[in-house]
Amino acid sequence: MKLPGDPNMLLSYVNLKLRDFYSSLDSMCDDLCVDRKEIEEKLKGIGYVYNDAQNRFE
Repeated sequence: MKLPGDPNMLLSYVNLKLRDFYSSLDSMCDDLCVDRKEIEEKLKGIGYVYNDAQNRFE
């Protein structure tokens, strides 16, 4: 699975997937075969961190 390269597009894409299809970031990453750490680092660069309780990056 190729994720969006632009961090802002990645944020929108990941939060949409988490909201509509997945109960956790881990389940999304496992299903899509993507690296959780890579996503978290890229989004941390624009000031977003994953909130487990809300199941989204904020």
